[in-house]
Order: sequence, then structure tokens, then C-alpha cells
Amino acid sequence: MMADPVLVGGREISATDIAAEAQNHPAPSAEAAWAAAAEALAIRQLLLDEALRLELDPGDTHDAEGLALTREDALIDALLAQEIQTPKADPETCRRFYDNHPERFVTPPLVEAAHILIEADPADDFAMGLATGDARTLIRQIQTDPSRFEELARSHSACPSREQGGNLGQVQPGQMVKPFEEALFALAEETLCPNPVRTRFGVHVIRSGRRAEGWQLPFEAAQALIAEYLEEASYRRAVAQYIAVLAEQAGVSGVELAA
Repeated sequence: MMADPVLVGGREISATDIAAEAQNHPAPSAEAAWAAAAEALAIRQLLLDEALRLELDPGDTHDAEGLALTREDALIDALLAQEIQTPKADPETCRRFYDNHPERFVTPPLVEAAHILIEADPADDFAMGLATGDARTLIRQIQTDPSRFEELARSHSACPSREQGGNLGQVQPGQMVKPFEEALFALAEETLCPNPVRTRFGVHVIRSGRRAEGWQLPFEAAQALIAEYLEEASYRRAVAQYIAVLAEQAGVSGVELAA
């Protein structure tokens, strides 16, 4: 079934233009990419029409980094610069945000990690069973003689880290697959995980090294980042509201503009 035509101010944005723009919007499906492209082009047309209505002079057609802009892009930039005014985030507002969201300003814990990977397909129960048995054997050998970890990693691990005796360096939350991460961060410092850990890569023997807990970043160190975040959020809200007003005035159909 053909999608409804996308109209902005009574003028149609062609399906050809939407299809070309869709290449710039990776999405889980062709329909989602099409919708994102149609929305982007509709918003662009709204802004460009308003800039032309106001007879704006784009002035310098270069961006802040000195890269050349098309006349249309320069017109849209000039429009937003003229029409969107947002306040600066003062120290009191930044401090209030910091006090209300202390968890955002804690550095992540770091753990030195090492592992031995016995590669196996998780979909193959027999292969995973063999890999788990091999991992248990390695764990027993390391428990008997911890100094053998690097030697066994070099001779048994399927991970490139075997060249470093299984050493992965410092790891923080979010860098590893979930089962590996959960096992690693549950270990005390300088501890071998007593059980094999299964992931989508196979079966791991995991050892923790030195551990550094997260610490609270002081307000003074976070203030500039908070101000940037608050001002960007304020600007985005103001632009969204401005686009909503333009869309209501001009009339947009065939596409849903996100709030």
C-alpha cells in the first residue's frame, strides 16, 4: 500500500527525495527509515520556508568549524539563530541539578581483568558442555598453582588477549557482555572466579586484579558539563516548540512530527 503523500504548506515532498534521505537514517526497518526521512525533510522545509518568508540574509555560509554550507543550510542556521533564544545555565541551576542527580557524577569502578576463552557456539549444547568441562579443568589447575594463569591463557585461550597472558586491562561497567561483567564485578580483588562463565562467545575463566571503586566528582569539576547539558536540552526543547508552531501554521500531513 502506498504511503500518503507528505505535504508541507500544501506542497508535496517527493517520494524520490524521501527515499534518498532515508539512506541517512539507519533504522530497524525500511518503514522506520522512511518515516524518519520524511520527518527530517518536512522539518527542513518548514524552517526553510520560514527563513525565506522573513527574507533572511544567510550571511557567512560557513559553519563554526569553517566548513562550507549550502545556501539553504545557512538560511536555516540564520533563522534558528534569530528566533531561538535560550537562557544560560547559571551556577545556582547547575548546583541544583548536581544535588538532585548525584549518581550521574560518580566515576565508574575499574577492575583489572584477565580471562581464558574456550570458544564454542552457545547454540550447540554439546560444544558448550565440552567447553565448560575444559574451563573447569583450567580453573582447578589455576587454583592449584595461580602462577600458571598466563601460561594457560597463552596455550588455551581463543581470545587475542592470550598474547598478553589473558590480560584485558582495566574494565568498567558497560564494556563487556553482561554475564562476563556480572561475574567480574562480583569478585573480590585478585580473585579467580570459581565457576566457568558462559557468554555468546563461549566459556570463560575469569580472574580479577586490582580494583578502584568509583568516586564522587566534585561540583566544580562537573559544573561546565552540567551547564552544557542544560543549555543543550533547553535549546532542543525551544527548537521543538518552534517547529510545532510552524507546522501548525503551515499545515503538515502525511508524516508525524516527533514532540
